[in-house]
Amino acid sequence: MPPNTKGYPDRSHLPTSPGVYVFKDADDRVIYVGKAKNIRSRVANYFTRSGDGRPKIAELRERVRQIDFIVTGSETEALVLESNLIKRHRPRFNASLKDDKSYPYIVVTTGDEYPRVYATRGGHDPRHRYFGPFPSSGSVHATIDVLNKTFPFRKCRGPEPGRRSGVPCLNYHIGRSAAPCIGAVSKEDYGGIIADVIAFLEGRVDGLIRTRESAMREAAAAMEFERAAKLRDELSALTHVRDRQQATIASEDSFDAFGAHAEGESACVQVFAVRDGQIVNRDSFLLDNYAEAPADAVALQFVPQYYDTAAVPREVLVETGEGEEALAPLETHLSELRGSRVEVRRPRRGDKRRVLEMAARNAELGLAHEKVLEETRRNQVASTLDALREELALPKLPLRIECYDVSNTMGTNSVASMVVFQGGRPAKDQYRRFRIRTVEGADDFASMAEVIRRRLERLKDGDEKFLPEPDLILLDGGKGQLSAVAPVLGELGVGEELPDIPLRSLAKREEEVFQPGRPEPVVLRRDSAELHLLQRVRDEAHRFANTYHRKLRSEAMTRSVLDELPGVGPARRKRILDHFGTPEAFTNASLGELEAVPGLPPRVARDIHARLHR
Repeated sequence: MPPNTKGYPDRSHLPTSPGVYVFKDADDRVIYVGKAKNIRSRVANYFTRSGDGRPKIAELRERVRQIDFIVTGSETEALVLESNLIKRHRPRFNASLKDDKSYPYIVVTTGDEYPRVYATRGGHDPRHRYFGPFPSSGSVHATIDVLNKTFPFRKCRGPEPGRRSGVPCLNYHIGRSAAPCIGAVSKEDYGGIIADVIAFLEGRVDGLIRTRESAMREAAAAMEFERAAKLRDELSALTHVRDRQQATIASEDSFDAFGAHAEGESACVQVFAVRDGQIVNRDSFLLDNYAEAPADAVALQFVPQYYDTAAVPREVLVETGEGEEALAPLETHLSELRGSRVEVRRPRRGDKRRVLEMAARNAELGLAHEKVLEETRRNQVASTLDALREELALPKLPLRIECYDVSNTMGTNSVASMVVFQGGRPAKDQYRRFRIRTVEGADDFASMAEVIRRRLERLKDGDEKFLPEPDLILLDGGKGQLSAVAPVLGELGVGEELPDIPLRSLAKREEEVFQPGRPEPVVLRRDSAELHLLQRVRDEAHRFANTYHRKLRSEAMTRSVLDELPGVGPARRKRILDHFGTPEAFTNASLGELEAVPGLPPRVARDIHARLHR
């Protein structure tokens, strides 16, 4: 859409239908996504003198060069589409999660004949039940540990229980698994165990406690003291969890309450999960809020993102400055996700109002706490980088540190890594890895020189994948690596055609730092934050290089073994790798595991095993 005479994009052809509008800047980047009942009318509000009242709208208006739109059949469809587009493009002026990490869940594989219970961060299988998200992996594993002490579900991997050997695992012998693999529990009784697990995760702990209290009394009356003691221990664990995590309200309703607090360009949303009248979980999410949207708008925009993976309860509570009719599209969307009616509302009084205010208050405290932590961290990082600049005689603060390491086995599958720390933190999206091209054999010095040459040539050519230039190049090694690399900088014109980039190396044995033209190393204090930062960067480069090297070596070994075996063609090779999943699992496979590969004749399995272990 071309700009009009005022420099703003022409809006005369925007539809008056419900849908989604997308603002783009001069580089065709999506900078804002919004939904509207009337697209033309809503977009017009941004270009009035006062905008729509938000402080960042003036900046947004000046940056808009193109307006796209997608017409939908209803406001509900627009809500879903808006959420999907925000997650896909992460526009700067929309409220969005601060990071891309996936939050942990507990999955109960109800789609399996004998379900498992475990932690996951992966995609959701519609056949199974998911509970969460949890605020940390620690809270997930602590919950699973309590569950397994009380409910002996199986912990073996795969849809089928048991191991190929047919022998029950240690968990059976210590009472942590009912061992359906050997028929120690019937399918109906195992289903009861899983039903109790689901009841626990849904917050229905009181019913489990009452059942065990009754069973314990019956066992004691029948003088089955061992069974009574086991039930007593289960009862104690369940009571402890209930007392630790539950806060009771008057009703026995189940709902989620979304409380939000926004301050400047940051926001926090806290979700209180209430099940059967008890607060059973609380999640906290930090969001970027560059457009400085108010707290209620942030919460409303976040709700559909949250339920993209989480289970939807019967009722959702949110704070909104608009009328109840503004919640109708969200209510329709959540009802479709749940498969039954969901009520979205703003409570005016009572316990539900108290829970919603509690969530908002915690969101305010959570954001304040995060700001204190972030400020403390920034001060510590700034102090460390300044001390490092002084100790290593660097021309400026080393905000961007690049570290390089080389890995090979007897000169084969030689690779190198480049890791980047920006402001004292790993910038993993900027890591790069290299396969050594010009060096034969195990020559780490020449390999390091090749990698630095290639990296700086890419910088010289203006390759965006290798921008910006580092404030410090750190080599994993000592004087040898430094002596091999230093001439490369001169040859490529560092300091003349290229920016002056300081070069240092960190030797492992004594943790000494060497620099060109200085025979004596710099020795940092062993307990100093500066040395700890360099060690973290060096160790990360070492890990990244070794991971890549092991991957190539394993793939090469697998190809070599399979290619040399008679009777293993492309179809069987694919079947073997699909069965084991990774080259490491294949090369470590026992004869029994190889014979279990579908469609692989026993003779071929024996040949493969002999070749792997010769």
